[in-house]
Amino acid sequence: MRKENSSNAINERQLRGDCGTAYTLSLIGGRWKPTILWRLLDGKMRYNELKKSISGISERVLVLQLRELENDDLVKRIIYPEVPPRVEYELTPLGWSMEALLQHMSDWGVAHKKATTTRKKETQVMVDKG
Repeated sequence: MRKENSSNAINERQLRGDCGTAYTLSLIGGRWKPTILWRLLDGKMRYNELKKSISGISERVLVLQLRELENDDLVKRIIYPEVPPRVEYELTPLGWSMEALLQHMSDWGVAHKKATTTRKKETQVMVDKG
């Protein structure tokens, strides 16, 4: 945990307050949050469904990321008073407002990945011929 008065924490608060991009990335940045949000675009999901749909994520990380997304009002946790208790997650209206952003990020990633792969192959051919 970072000290509130550290220069790092002060700089982060300043940047988050001044820059919309930095603010957005502070909400959805990291390895798993965009994937969690992307999966929830398909609708409500139970915890185990969500976990199975994201290969490689640990239970601990999924729980932590869901809590952060809840605290930032992007995801809503619904608890049904049943035995055993049933919990579902869904996007809030604020979370849904990121749909176009997530789609654009996905489109850009797919296009960039293809371009990068092509450049790497071309570079490898040049190296092999060299």
